[in-house]
Amino acid sequence: MPVPLWQQLTAVAQALQAIRGGQSGTAAVDAVEPRLRPGVQALLFQVLRQLGRADALRSQLVARKPPPAADALLCTALALAWDPQAAPYEPFTLVNQAVESAKRGQATRGQASFINACLRRFLRERDALVAATDADPVARWNHPAWWIRRVQQDYPSDWERILQANNAHAPMALRVNQQKCTLAQYQQALAAINLVATEVGGYGLELAQPVPVQALPGFADGWVSVQDTAAQQAAPLLLQGLDLTQPLRVLDACAAPGGKTAHLLEHAPVGAALQVTALEVDAVRSERIHGTLARLGLSAQVLVADAARPQDWWASQCGGQPFDAILLDAPCTASGIVRRHPDVRWLRRESDVAQLAQLQARILAALWPLLKPGGRLLYCTCSVFKAEGDAQMQTFLTHNTDARLLPSPGHLIPRIGDKAGAVPDNPLGDHDGFFYALLQKSAQ
Repeated sequence: MPVPLWQQLTAVAQALQAIRGGQSGTAAVDAVEPRLRPGVQALLFQVLRQLGRADALRSQLVARKPPPAADALLCTALALAWDPQAAPYEPFTLVNQAVESAKRGQATRGQASFINACLRRFLRERDALVAATDADPVARWNHPAWWIRRVQQDYPSDWERILQANNAHAPMALRVNQQKCTLAQYQQALAAINLVATEVGGYGLELAQPVPVQALPGFADGWVSVQDTAAQQAAPLLLQGLDLTQPLRVLDACAAPGGKTAHLLEHAPVGAALQVTALEVDAVRSERIHGTLARLGLSAQVLVADAARPQDWWASQCGGQPFDAILLDAPCTASGIVRRHPDVRWLRRESDVAQLAQLQARILAALWPLLKPGGRLLYCTCSVFKAEGDAQMQTFLTHNTDARLLPSPGHLIPRIGDKAGAVPDNPLGDHDGFFYALLQKSAQ
């Protein structure tokens, strides 16, 4: 039986209110009734990608912000209806159903007439109201003002295209487990069930249309994993040039949910003596590493521990022996993955950038002594902010004269619409924002 639109809008508004209260988009969607979840998530993501415009339109319509539940429903309707070309339903239908949602909601019933009046006025004056918000950068780009300023500063020539790309849908990329099948073989398996895929990044495939993972051939048997093309570069970057015929000890710090841990093990030749330790400070998230490895039939040492405090685990659980290689996918703002998680831009605060950069520096300083002379450390973040990438590396290299920067991708940013990639340092095509720096420790 089809779900009434008013009911979906109610759930979307409730999720938006939760996000505005500091809850992650993932948690907000998980709280939605399962039968409503797919439709609600799709609508919620569209709302989050248009929330700057919706907030600006609401400010044009009312002098004072309404109560949280009413404001969330009002902004939900405005975000979905303001652009008729992109609206998932006719604007009149969205308005009617939003008013119906207001009438039926305990927290919004008393505001139903107010919401009705605002939205009817919006329908009458849409063009003028939208034009009045066009000069507002937050409405134009649907990012917080501080975020826009920072991207402008970091990418003075490309900031507009970066922000525009952040509002697009991210592709579904797959990493093929080449210990079980080749890219070409898996591409044929997809074609056999009418799924079109293109080879990307050297290690994966990009689907023309996303599908549930259960629809992927051999997913349960570990043939393939869902992983963005940029993230697929970590394992080959770290392992390139290492003698994989010899026993190697590798640390994957901040490892959950385990995709890069698994790729390290997949990338090594069959029979290689690669011992991987996966570290994760969050016990709940560490369970996802176990699940990832189990599905793929792989094995690693998984520790629940703080990468910034090796004194708690390095000697007691790793024998105090230095690692041949370290992968540090450091905690960051996640500013590079807002296409997949559009809530991130509204949850982050400008102060988070400096705080996370300090944490990244602390973890780097703690892990560097654990690397053997001549070993390699790959530092990466899923961020486009230079403070978490280039600037972080320059500071580290200044204070660690035994570190040398090897050829690395640096900042990768999402593709901006064209197939070739509009930004020079964006060779992989359509992928998340990412930063990579490969460091080598001097042999003495």
